[in-house]
Amino acid sequence: MNFHQNPITYVAQVNLKVAQLQRAITFYKEVLGFRVMNQTDQTAHLSADGQTTLVTLEQIEGAIPKTYPTTGLYHFALLLPTRADLANIVNHLLQKGVRFASSDHLVSEALYLSDPDGNGIEIYADRNHSEWNWRGGEVEMTVDPLDFSDLHAEAGEKHWTRLPSDTVMGHIHLHVSNLVETEQFYREGLGFDVVCRYGDQALFMSSGGYHHHIGLNTWAGVGAPSPKEKQVGLKAFSIQFPNEAARNKVVDQLRQMGASVSQEGEFYQTKDPSDNHIKLEVS
Repeated sequence: MNFHQNPITYVAQVNLKVAQLQRAITFYKEVLGFRVMNQTDQTAHLSADGQTTLVTLEQIEGAIPKTYPTTGLYHFALLLPTRADLANIVNHLLQKGVRFASSDHLVSEALYLSDPDGNGIEIYADRNHSEWNWRGGEVEMTVDPLDFSDLHAEAGEKHWTRLPSDTVMGHIHLHVSNLVETEQFYREGLGFDVVCRYGDQALFMSSGGYHHHIGLNTWAGVGAPSPKEKQVGLKAFSIQFPNEAARNKVVDQLRQMGASVSQEGEFYQTKDPSDNHIKLEVS
């Protein structure tokens, strides 16, 4: 089952603020294998298939480095089509001398690294959804060591040259300041379902029975402040709705709960209680 197309509501892309555009482009092309769709002096749109933007980079004049703790991006996650693709990028990262962490989450296997501005990135492959274990409406996820020996057996003959064309934005994971009010915003406002809780520190939400499209945590501290405007990091992320009616319903829900929603022509934007900016888009 494809959890990143109609009629599912999902995270489609992220917009990142960076200090040096060319440095960031070099990383995303040479380390991860993105294609640059178009570029200006200040921005670049990155794609896996050459047609769909997954990541937008925007150079900020007078940019300041990431500070901690603040709300904002914990990581964005690129979902690879197959386990073999994950095995191949492991070999590629090792050959490039890139440091990364890893984990087996039961529902998926994942690698973790950061770009030159400290933006967290997850690269993962899902296990078949028939293997996910659901109990009481929640999916079982854990943080176990990744079995690299078993993964290596999946590696194909070809070397990693670029992201597979059907790579998608799998999910986004955010630092927030208050989990209770943030859950209400994403559940009652945006319409996502809670599918897993990690104590009172983190929760995971999705549409259509996915293990998660949105991750939220208070690991930066309850009451963590928003990042400064010129700080590198997340500028916004996009949520893709299956049709105009679904988006209009969400816009109404957000306004009824007192959330800020702005409109420019056909485009809608909102922000969660921790000042994470969100674009509301239609397929």
